[in-house]
Amino acid sequence: MKQIMPLRRAMLGILAAVSLVAIMAPGQAQDIKERQLRFAFSLAKDHPLGIGAQRFADAVASKSGNRIKVKLFPGAVLGGDPQNLSAIRGGTLDFTSMATGLLAGIDKQFMVFDFPFLFNNAQEAYALSDGTVGTKMLNDLAQHNIIGLGIWDLGFRNMTNSKRPIVRAEDLQGLKIRVIAAPIYLDLFKTLGANPLPMTFGEVYGALESRAIDGQDNPVSVIENARFAEVQKYLSLTKHVYTGMPFLMSKKTWDSMSDTERRIIREAADEAKQEQRKVNAAKESEAIDLLRKSMQVNELSQPEVARLRETVKPVVQTYTREVGSRLVEQVNDELSRLRANK
Repeated sequence: MKQIMPLRRAMLGILAAVSLVAIMAPGQAQDIKERQLRFAFSLAKDHPLGIGAQRFADAVASKSGNRIKVKLFPGAVLGGDPQNLSAIRGGTLDFTSMATGLLAGIDKQFMVFDFPFLFNNAQEAYALSDGTVGTKMLNDLAQHNIIGLGIWDLGFRNMTNSKRPIVRAEDLQGLKIRVIAAPIYLDLFKTLGANPLPMTFGEVYGALESRAIDGQDNPVSVIENARFAEVQKYLSLTKHVYTGMPFLMSKKTWDSMSDTERRIIREAADEAKQEQRKVNAAKESEAIDLLRKSMQVNELSQPEVARLRETVKPVVQTYTREVGSRLVEQVNDELSRLRANK
């Protein structure tokens, strides 16, 4: 049996390569080089983002007849998001995915995704990401040596802390909250009366455990996957910001590829995006049920959400000037059309 299994795997590889040649036009198979590419990200391999990454790697291998292999490096083993972003731009890393807020440091347009209470649901975020506005923003990344391959889904952010449930805006007063190292997040939580402290994701668990910080904000799938319930008592479903995860590729790697290879990457990225979004939506509901077993979970009333939205209007106004009023108008127009056609 031990001898049969390697033989079976080899035969499957040969069949995949033969099938690839059969469906391609003459000369296309020769356009695919043997490549070993690297995909690094901060979350765990079993998180929906990691599942999407594996789907991408599998699709690339299948479509290329196993000539292009993508190796995954989850859990920030190659460094945090800032290091991965720098490596992508420098061409020493091939793929990564990170929150839109972290991209704002090189392209302010991406701050628009982090406007508080911008989206009513994930479907609106998907439509904006895949539509004219999102496509242009991804294409504009080429000037920063990045190829944008779509925007994956991390979900709506919610707050955890070890002090008290967040039921009213006043409950945030004085809480030390870890935030993404992006200006809009710092200003958002300052406006809400909290004390925001930027740090990389890999540092968060230890800081919560040692009580160096009181809380943090993240989608529930991340909260559950990172085991924050072990060091946090309260989960408040605020849904204050939606977090998209642009899937990024090094332009240096992209430029080295043939048209056939680029088509394979695009097709695999599109398939992985759709799968990742489905998995994340399912995981979000499951995660809330699991977290209720170990945390005190509360939802905010609609009047309190309205109060929070009103409180953070100055933040939206400030960053509308940063992002550009024309882009914000385009975003609002697109969202208005989506809601009108609902």
